[in-house]
Amino acid sequence: MAKPTKNAAIICTIVSIIALIGIIIGLSKGIPLIIVFLLLPATIYEVYRTEGQSTKSSSIILLVVLIAEIILVLFNINFNLADFLGTTEKYIGGYLVPLGEIEIVAPTLMAVLSIILFVRTRGVYTRWLGVTIFLTSLAIIYSINPAIINDLIKVAFQEGLRQI
Repeated sequence: MAKPTKNAAIICTIVSIIALIGIIIGLSKGIPLIIVFLLLPATIYEVYRTEGQSTKSSSIILLVVLIAEIILVLFNINFNLADFLGTTEKYIGGYLVPLGEIEIVAPTLMAVLSIILFVRTRGVYTRWLGVTIFLTSLAIIYSINPAIINDLIKVAFQEGLRQI
């Protein structure tokens, strides 16, 4: 059964503004954790809004990855997935994800999952939240390592073209 949309636009606006505030404060102060924390409302509402099997799974995984990112950044946990898996990239959900430090891979995975949500859903509000999560994920990546953002945008653009 479809979720009610009576207040969805207002809620999406509020959680998007919260995420934007997180981006502005987090980037200006150089504190990625602020961005990550202020993305939580949008992600939680995304979990609530999604209904299909693949989109519900993607949104739940997205929330789990976001919580894991909070733990990774909070406790300054560094782990290189590329070294562990012996490869620099991996297909996840049909999308190519570059591997490296786990604190960068987590928001990259969040960006990929938000793209999956955007592509696989028909709901305007789920798409809205997907865009909010995608842009905020890029801000998280930028706040952790500005040098890698160009590579990730390139990968996202190539995958977007492949989907078209």
